[in-house]
Amino acid sequence: LCEMLGTEPYISGNVGSGTVGELAQWVEYMTAREGTMAELRRSNGRVEPWKVKYLGVGNESWGCGGNMTPEYYSDLYRRYATYCRDFDGNCLYKVASGASDYDYNWTKVLMSSSARFMDGLSLHYYTVVDWNSKGSATDFSDGEYYDIVAKCAEIDEVLRNHESIMDAFDPSCRVGLLLDEWGTWFEVEPGTEPGHLYQQNTMRDAIVAALSLNIFNGHTRRLKMANIAQMINVLQAVILTEGSKMIKTPTYHVFDMYKYHQDADLLDSTLETEIVGLEEENMVPNLSESVSIDADGVMNITMTNLDLEHAYPIETTILGKKVESIKAQIVTQEMHAKNTFEDPENVTVQSFEGVEKVHAGIKFTIPACSVLHIALK
Repeated sequence: LCEMLGTEPYISGNVGSGTVGELAQWVEYMTAREGTMAELRRSNGRVEPWKVKYLGVGNESWGCGGNMTPEYYSDLYRRYATYCRDFDGNCLYKVASGASDYDYNWTKVLMSSSARFMDGLSLHYYTVVDWNSKGSATDFSDGEYYDIVAKCAEIDEVLRNHESIMDAFDPSCRVGLLLDEWGTWFEVEPGTEPGHLYQQNTMRDAIVAALSLNIFNGHTRRLKMANIAQMINVLQAVILTEGSKMIKTPTYHVFDMYKYHQDADLLDSTLETEIVGLEEENMVPNLSESVSIDADGVMNITMTNLDLEHAYPIETTILGKKVESIKAQIVTQEMHAKNTFEDPENVTVQSFEGVEKVHAGIKFTIPACSVLHIALK
């Protein structure tokens, strides 16, 4: 599948109930050209070894991956990682099982004792307000909307705190921070199998995706990976399927607009914001942005309006660039809007014609509950 998609596989090794030898054999099976495990792979129909870069040595070892203490897992990681060897030019990027959310001690212990043995350290953060009652993916109030958006915005501080700990032990940023699980997590859709974690996807999810990606772009000095959980039919999926049918979710369309930041250079940007929300606990800045410039000199601006009711006029000052052409697109709908198999295009990307050139940059009005992408040449 990864070869078909042209993407890198990220293999998670079993450290919870598997042995060191088992994980070592899996690495050999996947990546070695010769040897006993390579012969087994060939007998199973795969002649050439795979290229495997990312290897997670365990997953959620603080919880479902073994309920370990950080001290115990740190020693275990060093042991397992030692026997995950490079074969025939394949170079593993070894990822230690990192913290959940606000567990800064886990990061401190791992970095202090095992940083020199790892290439990356993972982190998981889900936009969940109450794990005992996660709420509906589609039936929610204005207050619940702002609760979720405010929880999402906290990832900025969480990243900064973990990065600060990593900086103390690794000031050169050799070890990458990998946010390899993030996204919304609600109760499953009524009538579906609870263990399959199938949930619908609304404009609220699109706002969470856009806000998250804007934040992640500001942390790329240390943050080297950020993987939404998950791709198809599970949690904050980008695609939902039913038999032979397939629909793109609102989250999909955000990723489609934000892809222009990939492989581009981050630009400094600032934004004047107001605080919106209904209660002290769910107040959040109304706007979020990220700006980059690609190899062709195109400046890409992504902006999110988190406010459910108010549009905001924006006038920019762009330093060092004269705007010659503008192309913009938007995803906007009321917060409950979703795509269904009966109405698959209810929420989609639309052309946005409201951006004008001004002397120092551009101006436009961003609608309520919207995600906007502007490309400037």
